[in-house]
Amino acid sequence: MKDDHTLGGEALATRRLHAYASSGVSTVRDLGGHACVTLSLARSRTDGMPVVIAAGRFLAPEGRYFPAMYEPVPPEELHLAGTDQLMQGASWLKLIGDFPLMAEGGPVPGSLAPTFDLGSVSRLVDLAHERGARVAVHTQSPHAGALVSVGVDSVEHGEWLTEDSVRALGARRGAWTPTLAAITDPPPEATKKRRAYAAEASERLRVLLPLAVRSGVRVLAGTDTVSTVAREITLLARHGLDPTQALSAASTSAQEWLDPEPARSGSLVTYDADPREDLTVLESPVAAVIRGRRVR
Repeated sequence: MKDDHTLGGEALATRRLHAYASSGVSTVRDLGGHACVTLSLARSRTDGMPVVIAAGRFLAPEGRYFPAMYEPVPPEELHLAGTDQLMQGASWLKLIGDFPLMAEGGPVPGSLAPTFDLGSVSRLVDLAHERGARVAVHTQSPHAGALVSVGVDSVEHGEWLTEDSVRALGARRGAWTPTLAAITDPPPEATKKRRAYAAEASERLRVLLPLAVRSGVRVLAGTDTVSTVAREITLLARHGLDPTQALSAASTSAQEWLDPEPARSGSLVTYDADPREDLTVLESPVAAVIRGRRVR
């Protein structure tokens, strides 16, 4: 489970965590935000609140991410920035692997490109693995395959993965968070171009996601900033996963792969009906106990 939107400060982050708990979420993997907030929450162990697994800051160079959301990392300082986050307690590093050039009016058309050279990314991956941490990479371009080839642990978005790169990710038991609501489910006001992109991505993902599960990839349910875990599970089922596989992406499979020990006991969510028969019941849990405390 992933949520990138803790950028408004600890009060907003805490409110969102309470909302997640009430919906039955016991673990949140936060992949990018203000490190002083996210890493503090990751150190917290409060009954009734989800366990937070945090990456700290976004790792992206000048002009290659949303300006208000990160502090740029010069390419020559990528290794240093990663080291700093790990020393502060991050168990993940969040690399922005490709991104458009940002201008005052928004992304510059046609400027989507890799952010760091593959040698630097490979060294960052080695650093994380030496420290017992993992690297998650944001990618929304064909560069995804190259990022997989240098050993990243988790692909976020990844609508341009290929069958070969999916198999390679699965061969080393990596993970993929496709954030389907953000990619394939545009809002009503979306432009014609945006809707066409969503339809094309959706068609590819209906092939790639079942392949990912068959290949050993841990598919994870990720909300990004636009969805709920329940909604993401439903979308996974619409993109080729059977209901049990879609549920596993937000429960057993995700829990086993993320392995936050404190979340292994004392959490339970119940429903009026079997979600395997009707995924819509996920939107309305009857009761939720998070880390030993009933919160719903």
